[in-house]
Amino acid sequence: MEVIIQPDYSEMSRLAARMVVEVLNTKPNAVLGMATGSTPLGLYQELVRLYKAGEVDFSRVTTFNLDEYVGLPTNHPQSYHYFMRENFFNHVNIQPQNINIPSGTTDNYPAFCEWYEQRIEECGGIDLQILGIGSDGHIAFNEPTSSLSSRTRLKTLAKQTIDDNARFFERREDVPVYAITMGVGTILDARKIILLAGGTSKASAIASMVEGPVTSMVTASALQLHSDTKVIVDEDAASELQMREYYEFIYRAKPAAPTG
Repeated sequence: MEVIIQPDYSEMSRLAARMVVEVLNTKPNAVLGMATGSTPLGLYQELVRLYKAGEVDFSRVTTFNLDEYVGLPTNHPQSYHYFMRENFFNHVNIQPQNINIPSGTTDNYPAFCEWYEQRIEECGGIDLQILGIGSDGHIAFNEPTSSLSSRTRLKTLAKQTIDDNARFFERREDVPVYAITMGVGTILDARKIILLAGGTSKASAIASMVEGPVTSMVTASALQLHSDTKVIVDEDAASELQMREYYEFIYRAKPAAPTG
């Protein structure tokens, strides 16, 4: 796990976008795992800008989203289908048939979850997974006490998650109680992972994930077991890290990439 501290949200988003572009330049038909929420918005905006500038091509890319609320139709303004269309998919040249997002309205969730896992496998696995982190240290909707070997499944949301997401709905009672989500085990299968976090509200979760024990109480801590994870944070999100000087030293001391 490499921790990269950036001065602010904009720099964090730009660095993450460059990493995504690097993957696509190496493998134009890469499989990307996508996250939703306010944290990756800057990343998606930067990728759209780079696409419009002719610096990246999404025509051969396949995507898999992490999760979706149960009960929200795809056209609901708070559904993750809607979020991805409005903030990314409608602005780049990704092929609609290559977009995969969990269904919040299927009539058979166990069968759908099994299909989703099979579909990821059929596409060769996820090359790069983008993640955010919840204030309690969860990734996707893998709430505290989730199995660290879990696969895509139906999950009951924790009170903290419902409280955190209530700002996106008119009333707290409108926040769905269930979600369909990739499991921690599914996420760990990705070849590369980028986790983004910004703001003081994420500082405790980042410290627990990076420097605490691997525990199901902080499902993001399972990323300590992954061989190629980049944790990109702004100054505020890094504020509770005990070893931040060491992380900054490592990042500065990395050898420059060869040229020519």
